[in-house]
Amino acid sequence: MQLDVRLDDLPWRTSGLGEGMFQVAIIRADEATWILVRILGKPDVQVYSEHEWTCFLDGVRRGEFDDLV
Repeated sequence: MQLDVRLDDLPWRTSGLGEGMFQVAIIRADEATWILVRILGKPDVQVYSEHEWTCFLDGVRRGEFDDLV
């Protein structure tokens, strides 16, 4: 996915303090909503559609990932 945005200019929300914390930014581009996720201190950014993110959050709420921690 190629979105024409400057990552440093996005309003990132961080899960906590320090390296290894998740950061999430929600943007509107190409008439769609995109969710960008990265780990603080790492250069890679994952991009998810609004539908993919909604499905992920639904799985979290239903405990689908509880056995992974």
